Parts: sequence; structure tokens; C-alpha cells
Amino acid sequence: MKATGIVRRIDELGRVVIPKEIRRTLRIREGDPLEIFTDREGEVILKKYSPIGELGDFAKEYAESLHNSLEHIAAICDKDVIIAVSGGAKRELMDKSIHENVERLIKNRERAQLSLAKDSQPILITTSDDESTAYTAATIVPILSQGDAIGAVMLLSRDAGSVMGTTEMKVCETAANFMGKQMES
Repeated sequence: MKATGIVRRIDELGRVVIPKEIRRTLRIREGDPLEIFTDREGEVILKKYSPIGELGDFAKEYAESLHNSLEHIAAICDKDVIIAVSGGAKRELMDKSIHENVERLIKNRERAQLSLAKDSQPILITTSDDESTAYTAATIVPILSQGDAIGAVMLLSRDAGSVMGTTEMKVCETAANFMGKQMES
């Protein structure tokens, strides 16, 4: 655990203010749920809660099935980080923060089919991506559960001239709908 040097007092209602710098760094926004943990030494740990994170093993298996069927890199993310990857880019994607463009698609509940051939801009998936790690094609479909956008299913390619079609879109839509239903049950 890393000390920040910041000290806050608990108010009369039991509240503690998380400093703006920490909220910005950890991408915690107003209304975001936080999970509370305690340990034996009396430490209280706040962790950003990810409802789709509960499906970690299931998401991993689903990503593997998508990759095996379509031979594209398959990734599943929550609203902040990639939680499951199958295909060649596991080390580059797993547990990485998603790029603001992907975050915007999820927030706006938009499906997207992107390709370097038609958009002529590099497709960045994580905040650590640059043009050398950009993708040539992507299909991104948000996962909706009880009306809330909680993540996305993505198929990605680095093959030159790769374009995603209706098959990739339908498969991502099916996966996103299924994962959304799993979260509701």
C-alpha cells in the first residue's frame, strides 16, 4: 500500500472526503460504487466496485470462445479496465485502463465498427496504447444490465486491411446481451 500523506477527518455523519487528485487518478466519479474491505490490522480499504468484475472467470471463458470461433482478439471490459482477454494481446490489454474513446462508447451506449481502412485514424483501446500498438479494426458493443451500461465486448484485429463485418457485430451483440442478462440474475 502506498501512503499519500493526505489526512482527512470523519464528519458527524461518518463521511470521509476522497481528495479530488485521488479521485481523478483512480477515475472515481460522483455516484461510482465503492466496495469496503477491512483487514486484521484495522485498515479500511476502499475499492472501486465493478459489477462485471464478479463475472471474471465467466468473462475469460467467453472471451476464449469468441477468439476460438472468430480468430480475432476478444476482450471484455467494465467501465474502466479490461477484465478478460483472449488472443495475441493479453499482456498489452489485461487490467489496462480503457481509452477515453471506448469509455465514451460505453457511456453513450453506442455500438461501433471501426477500421483503419475507412477511418484512417489509429484505433486505441487502452490509455497505454500509442500508434505502434493501435488496432486496424474493432467491433465494440456495450454490455447493458438493468438499463445501465456496465462494460463492453470487443473484437480486435491488427491484420493489415482488416475490416469487421456484420458477423462480428452480431456475435458481439449476442455476447453483450448474454453477459448483461447474467448480471441481472
